[in-house]
Amino acid sequence: MVDTSLPAAAGLGAFERWLSIWVALAIGAGLLLGNLFPGAFSALAALEIASVNLPVAVLIWAMVFPMMVGVDFKSLARVGDKPKGLVVTLAVNWLIKPFTMAALGVLFFNYVFAGLIPPDDAQAYLAGVILLGAAPCTAMVFVWSNLTRGDATYTLAQVSVNDVIMVFAFAPIVAFLLGVTDIVVPWDTLLLSVGLYVMLPLLAGYLTRRSLVDRGGEAAVETFKTRVQPFSIIGLLVTVVLLFGFQGTVILDNPLVIALIAVPLLIQSYGIFFVAYGAARAWGIPFNVAAPCALIGTSNFFELAVAVAISLFGLGSGAALATVVGVLVEVPVMLSLVTFANRTKHWFPAEEGAS
Repeated sequence: MVDTSLPAAAGLGAFERWLSIWVALAIGAGLLLGNLFPGAFSALAALEIASVNLPVAVLIWAMVFPMMVGVDFKSLARVGDKPKGLVVTLAVNWLIKPFTMAALGVLFFNYVFAGLIPPDDAQAYLAGVILLGAAPCTAMVFVWSNLTRGDATYTLAQVSVNDVIMVFAFAPIVAFLLGVTDIVVPWDTLLLSVGLYVMLPLLAGYLTRRSLVDRGGEAAVETFKTRVQPFSIIGLLVTVVLLFGFQGTVILDNPLVIALIAVPLLIQSYGIFFVAYGAARAWGIPFNVAAPCALIGTSNFFELAVAVAISLFGLGSGAALATVVGVLVEVPVMLSLVTFANRTKHWFPAEEGAS
């Protein structure tokens, strides 16, 4: 059972306490519906702009918005006064994560699984996991931060700085790790994703927060967040149904390949989380910053990774398949880490401010 420590919204307290069960059911529903109604899911998958799926974008919006209402812009200007959380986030995302992912990919696809995967396929899967490792999360991390009651203002700062660095660092790192120089970054995907998942929800959250504070102060903000929280959880579950429905046929047709690709991704995800989480604990970073900073490094910007894999290697390539497996692995893994974080919050200082 996943204890996500969410506020008990009216009528949904028990629902939230059993979130892992509902996610498992959503995964099963997605696989079933994706195979029963492939045409409907294909139509939904085709609703995209610049490789950003619009139905998924709307659902992520529903998940992100409650946290954006909690962003205090006055505090945002003071985030730099306590830089420890940013230092951990940036070091893990740009100095460690891409390279450990590449190393794990080489280890498993070129050696451990050498007798199970043809060499050409192994190289394609390796390219896919490298793309995932070099693309830190932009949108879903707000959801994971919210589930750990993370500092909304500091999480926004961490994501924003990551996004700026990604504009300049993603292509060179991927080019270096893949050994090629013709990496084409789909700027429309990158910019549209940041706009949809960060800028627009942030603007809506700011306007909503200002209106609520004017009418009833911080108490009104907390009441509003509690009321809209159920939509965030529902958005998460419907997103799971869609993601697994989009790939339902692929998963059932290639279970062994999916499992093999998932192995290094799982090791990477848990390993990166514990590196960042351990560093935050050793440095005395408060929990409401430490949890999001570890979760940012663990989660991936899968829209960007999938788009680059398709543009470089093709829609039916092994690289594209590997990035999709990353999407499928992410939600269960992140929920398990949210659970672990919430159960170990006593390891960290409990102060309210960011470090």
